[in-house]
Amino acid sequence: MAAKAGAAASFMFMLFLLNTACQAQLSPTFYDSSCPNALSAIRTAIRSAIASDRRMAASLIRLHFHDCFVQGCDASILLDETTSIQSEKTALGNLNSARARDASAYVSISKSISLLLLVLRAAKPGLVVYDSYEKMSQVGGPSYAVKLGRRDSTTASRSLANAELPAFFESLESLISRFQKKGLTARDMVALSGSHTLGQAQCFTFRERIYNHSNIDAGFASTRRRRCPRVGSDATLAPLDLVTPNSFDNSYFKNLMQNKGLLQSDQVLFNGGSTDSIVSEYSRNPTRFKSDFGSAMIKMGDIGLLTGSAGQIRRICSAVNN
Repeated sequence: MAAKAGAAASFMFMLFLLNTACQAQLSPTFYDSSCPNALSAIRTAIRSAIASDRRMAASLIRLHFHDCFVQGCDASILLDETTSIQSEKTALGNLNSARARDASAYVSISKSISLLLLVLRAAKPGLVVYDSYEKMSQVGGPSYAVKLGRRDSTTASRSLANAELPAFFESLESLISRFQKKGLTARDMVALSGSHTLGQAQCFTFRERIYNHSNIDAGFASTRRRRCPRVGSDATLAPLDLVTPNSFDNSYFKNLMQNKGLLQSDQVLFNGGSTDSIVSEYSRNPTRFKSDFGSAMIKMGDIGLLTGSAGQIRRICSAVNN
């Protein structure tokens, strides 16, 4: 099931990176005529990548999110540093994290995709989005119609990434404000946060919470302290969802209601604030959670789109065309 989830999410992410001709409106059927085997080829590549690295699903979902929140869903996060481009891979929220520095996590897919690109030869925008979708469906996540046909940016912005990506220590009010600026509601934010049913976090991101916060289950905190000391082991990983870390389900919300959110930015969603009722609803109703998650992913995937003649179709994911 874990492998499936990853493959689904990755599949969608890669489709966000896939593009061809450029004048059609975004559509789930964008490639049906120009490249009818595109989706099956991408699906195969993603399943292979996830089979060799189970974290790939969560990594690609996060990469999609971190791409969309910085100048829109335009694959700018994949661009390498140059004399004229400040790569987003080295922004605080991405460095040695979202494995975006490795978009190598992505590039690991990109490489398994090199063969794919020989066939598709068409670029990447639709890929990032589609990829996330495919990863999700592979892990039991929701199905939804991914809009294809986006184009790639010719710029990136580390300063924007540092300013606009949510941080693990933020308050509920700050998180709601960040998402609203992107056209996403508080419900969208809570639903998207449910992707933390997959993936892991580094010790330095939750150390403060497990040692100094009062709104945390004592047994949960004790368990996490075993591998995350007060000093050192900053990069040691722990699953964001203690119960079912490799399945896309609603355990994340049940954990929050028991004060077992790993990150501060997780637990603030259920801490006597305005989103408590949404968390409670999703903990009882996994169908509603998955439905809202799919809708929120579509909305997020519409942020700052490049279509028509805007942007370009990169020949190499990490570099602007010469």
